[in-house]
Amino acid sequence: QSLAPLCTLCCCGFLNRTLAVVFMVSLAFAIVVGNVVTLTVFVQTRQSRTPQGYLKSLTVSLAIADMMVGVLVVPFSVYTEISLMVTTAPPSWYQGSSTSPASTSSLGGLVSPWQPCMLIGPVFAGCTFVSISTIFLMTLERSVAILRPLHKDALVTRRRTLLLILLSWAASFLLALAPLIFSSNFTLEYNECSRMCNYTPLLFGSQLPPDANILLLFPAFDFTLLGGTLAVNIVSFTSIRRYSRKRKLLSEGSLSDGGGGGGGGCSHRPSFSDIKAAKTIGILTFAFTASFSPIAVFVLGNVVGYTWCNFSFFAFWILTGNSCCNVIIYSVRDHRFRKGVTLLFQRDRSPPHSEKT
Repeated sequence: QSLAPLCTLCCCGFLNRTLAVVFMVSLAFAIVVGNVVTLTVFVQTRQSRTPQGYLKSLTVSLAIADMMVGVLVVPFSVYTEISLMVTTAPPSWYQGSSTSPASTSSLGGLVSPWQPCMLIGPVFAGCTFVSISTIFLMTLERSVAILRPLHKDALVTRRRTLLLILLSWAASFLLALAPLIFSSNFTLEYNECSRMCNYTPLLFGSQLPPDANILLLFPAFDFTLLGGTLAVNIVSFTSIRRYSRKRKLLSEGSLSDGGGGGGGGCSHRPSFSDIKAAKTIGILTFAFTASFSPIAVFVLGNVVGYTWCNFSFFAFWILTGNSCCNVIIYSVRDHRFRKGVTLLFQRDRSPPHSEKT
């Protein structure tokens, strides 16, 4: 049998479910519209075969992963919550509503008939891992532009970029399915606390299965990549700070240029756009780390045996809300992105015939 429902005041009641549905619909709209705008602006740019264009390819990959959350994951939660409000019997994928007997657990914990949570749960986990791995790749690309600007054309190529994007998607969704592939003691159910499809360990009496620790693969993978991303950002920002200090000293005349080599104003200095892009990616990394940390705490506590109903709701939906933060960060940090959005909406108005040329 699966874990029993643990409905609390925060998660139950018609008014609370109504407010949750309004929040989910608003968030889904923001995620889809924001990422559609991001995809349109970046796809329409002409720098697709330059190192700057390869960074745009990674940005498009990140936007697609975020948009899948808004198109599949959040609408399914909206549908389930509305079903709970208008019907008396919960749907078959609802937590604790499985009617399969315990003897069927030898089938890998999969409930018959097939449940939509078997798709929605791995999609949410896979898209989260894709976002983390893509931010890591973006950080590596920017570090090359900052630390080795003369070699970035040779190191960052279109083939390598596309290959790394494909590998990140394949590895992320393989990891998302790991509890079902490597264990027969897990199922996916719609959790009434988090209001999402989550992995649920099947209980043996009142004990968790011996391989429940497999869920720790998720925070271990995420924090390994996020830790590597933060380390690379620290190296890049240290180089930027050192370059900025040398440039300031040169402008004040306190440091001699010396014609090349050791000065900060030599031909191998990073460009202003590279520095600004690195800072933008650093902000993305900080935002994702902050939004993922509550989930990591929840998963760790869940494996140990604690169940935090109210906390799980806020943890999962803070992470979901991060899917619409990227377009906000781009709008604030990148004037070219703001210009692209302006041109995109101005294009809907057909110009006078005399101005078309």
